[in-house]
Amino acid sequence: MSKIAIVTDSTAYLSRETIDKYRITVVPLSVIFGNQAYREGEEIGYEEFYRKLKESDVLPTTSQPSVGDFVKAYERLAREYDEAISIHLSSGISGTYQAARQAADLVENFTVHLVDSEITCAPQALMAEKAAQLAEEGKTAGEIVAYLEELKRANRAYFVVDDLSHLHRGGRLNAAQLLVGSMLRIKPVLHFVDKKIVPFEKIRTKKKAKARIMELLAEEAKSGQPFPVTVVHANAEEEALAWRDEVQEHYPHLHVQVAYIGPVIGTHVGEGTLGLTWNTHPSLA
Repeated sequence: MSKIAIVTDSTAYLSRETIDKYRITVVPLSVIFGNQAYREGEEIGYEEFYRKLKESDVLPTTSQPSVGDFVKAYERLAREYDEAISIHLSSGISGTYQAARQAADLVENFTVHLVDSEITCAPQALMAEKAAQLAEEGKTAGEIVAYLEELKRANRAYFVVDDLSHLHRGGRLNAAQLLVGSMLRIKPVLHFVDKKIVPFEKIRTKKKAKARIMELLAEEAKSGQPFPVTVVHANAEEEALAWRDEVQEHYPHLHVQVAYIGPVIGTHVGEGTLGLTWNTHPSLA
């Protein structure tokens, strides 16, 4: 039986418990304040990042792992495993997936199966965790990758940001979308389409935006099938917990949890961002 390693990057924001339990390798992205770069999850954590964000005069930037970072990780894993499945944040918003692909071609006698999650945060974490579980169960790499492609198609993620300028500055939203949103003080509901972040609907207030996301969830929850739901937040824990309780009260058959948006994604969406993600794949019921 082939021994399969699972690799992801830091924007999955996996818990330390999950990383340790499944021996998942996490390759970190970095957040940069001025001239100082910090590896996410290793040199800067969630709380410290948002504290620095408040104190800093200059907004941070981010950088993807180098090809060399991935080569090192794959070469280390090659000493213990036969192959790896490497799952990364959407190639439409970061070059991380491309760096991993280049590295995979440079490592000899070790097969790396690349998976573009086409998303980030909690849905990416779900894919990494499920891959690790299937590897433990003895599934082949081909079977796991095929399952992850199915899981990807069942991912849903909608979020609302407080300030569109972060997404525009990072090149994740075009100038026209920024202008319209800022002029009308719109709180657009955003989602991923073709690997990129785009507006789903333009809504005037955060409260109405959240209500609209709840309507989208209701459409799928009415089937009665249980599925996992995650409220994600960028340093807005109180609001996220309240939203979790609201979802759980309306839909007791769903599995609802809360997860944070860490430094790298937080840099691009800004503090106060809230989102709701879920996955309706039958295997998760």
